[in-house]
Amino acid sequence: MVVGDDDQSIYSWRGAKSGNIKRYTKDFPKADVIKLEQNYRSTKNILSAANSVIKNNPSRMAKELWSNNEEGEMVKVYRAFNERDEAKFIVDIIKDWVKEGGCLSECAIIYRSNAQSRSLEDSILRAELPYRIYGGVRFYERAEIKNALAYARLAVDRNNDAAFERVINVPTRGIGAKTMDNLREAARQAGSSLWEAAEEMAKANSSGRAVSSFQTFIDLINKIAAHKDTEELGSFFTDLIEASELKEFHGKEPGEKGRSRVENLEELITATSNYFGIGEDDSDERTTLELFLDQAALDAGETQADESEKAIQLMTLHSSKGLEFPLVFIAGCEEGLFPHQRSMDDAGQLAEERRLCYVGMTRAMQRLYMTHAEVRSLYGSDSFSPVSRFIKEIPEELKYEIRLAAEKEHPDQGFKPRIVGGTDVADTPFALGDRVTHNMFGEGIILNYEGQGDNARVEVNFDSGGSKWLVVSYANLEKV
Repeated sequence: MVVGDDDQSIYSWRGAKSGNIKRYTKDFPKADVIKLEQNYRSTKNILSAANSVIKNNPSRMAKELWSNNEEGEMVKVYRAFNERDEAKFIVDIIKDWVKEGGCLSECAIIYRSNAQSRSLEDSILRAELPYRIYGGVRFYERAEIKNALAYARLAVDRNNDAAFERVINVPTRGIGAKTMDNLREAARQAGSSLWEAAEEMAKANSSGRAVSSFQTFIDLINKIAAHKDTEELGSFFTDLIEASELKEFHGKEPGEKGRSRVENLEELITATSNYFGIGEDDSDERTTLELFLDQAALDAGETQADESEKAIQLMTLHSSKGLEFPLVFIAGCEEGLFPHQRSMDDAGQLAEERRLCYVGMTRAMQRLYMTHAEVRSLYGSDSFSPVSRFIKEIPEELKYEIRLAAEKEHPDQGFKPRIVGGTDVADTPFALGDRVTHNMFGEGIILNYEGQGDNARVEVNFDSGGSKWLVVSYANLEKV
C-alpha cells in the first residue's frame, strides 16, 4: 500500500519527486487507486480556489478536493502599497479577529522566503503582540544576521569581545582553538580586550599563519570602520557584507538553507536602507549606526513566545505543511517572490512553486488572505513586481479584492495612490501613498502610520533621502 498526494510534494531539493506516485501505477498496473479527496478542514470556497490553482500543473494525477463544510468566505486579496502597508494590514486584521472573539494562536502568516519575516516581525512588535517563528528563529537572531551585526559592532567598538569572538573565524581564517586560547590568556594577563591583544600579537610576531590572519582581520575591520560615519546606513552594510564575504560564506551551505541565509543578508540591507533613527532626546549623541545596532539588540532580545502561549504563528510555506489554522495569510504573492525568481525558467520548479501555493492555501480552515505589494524594498532599492500568477488563477467569483487604487503620474513624481479598503490614516486627511511636503525636509511619500488622534504618527520617505516618523499634529504636512 502506498499513500500520498503528489500535489503536496514540495521537497524536490531533498530528493522527493512528485512523479513517484504516478510512476507507481505504471510499475504496478494492477494496483487499485483510491483517491482521498474529501477534506474535513477547509471551507468549500477555499478548496475551490486551491483546486483552481493546482489544476494548472501539468502531469498531475487528476483529483479535486471537496468538503461537506460550509461555503465560507471568499479568498480575500489585498494589494498593499509596500511591504510595511502589507504587514500593518495583516496585523490590523488579526486585531479584529481577536476583537471578534478569536485567539492569536489561530492566526498564521505564511511566506515563501524566510527574509520576508523581518517587516512582519517589525509590525507585530510595534503592535506589542506575541508571536512565534514556527520551526525557526527571529530575524535578528539568525546566525548570518548576527555575524553581519558583529562586524558592525566591531567597527563601532574594537573592544567588543563578544563581537570579536563571533566573527574572528567567520569566514574561516585558519585561526584554531589553541591560538584563540593563547589570545584570551594574553588579553587576561594584560587586562586588555581581545582586539588589543591581537594587535600586540601581530606586532610582536612577524611570521606565522595565525599572526598573519590576525593582521588581515584587523585591516578588514579598520577598512569597514573607515566609512561608518560618512556613508548612508544601507550603503555601509552593503559594503560591509561585500568586504566580509559573508554572502559567499553562507551561500556555500547546501540547498535552500544557503539561499535563505543569503536572502536574509540582502533583507538586512533593505532594513538598514529604510532605517532612520532618532535619539531619545537632544542629548543623545549616538550615530544612526549605533541607534540601529541598539534597536536590533532590543528586537533580538525579545523572548519568543512559548509553544503553549497564545501567539501569532509565522512560518515559511515549507514549514506549514501538515498544519491548520482558522485564519491564514499568504504574504508576498508577487512574481519573482512567489513564485520565486529561480523557478521562472524551469517548468519543474514552477510546478513545485504552485504546489507550495496549494499547500499554503489548504492550511486555512475559515478565512484566507493573499497579499501582495505594489512596491517592495529589495536589497536597498524599490522593486515593482506584478501580482502572482497564482492569484490570477483563482476565479473572480471565488476572490474578493481589497485594492490600492493607484495611477502613474509624472515619472519624476512616481505613484500617487488612493487607498481603498480602510487604510486611511486615522483622524487625519492623509492616506498611505499620499505625496506630502514638509517645510524642512521637502516632498515625500507616506509609507506607514501608527496611533490616532493627537498621537497619530506617519512615516514619510522624503525625496531628499531617508524615512522619518513625524507626529501629524506638529509636522504641518501638506498634500502635494
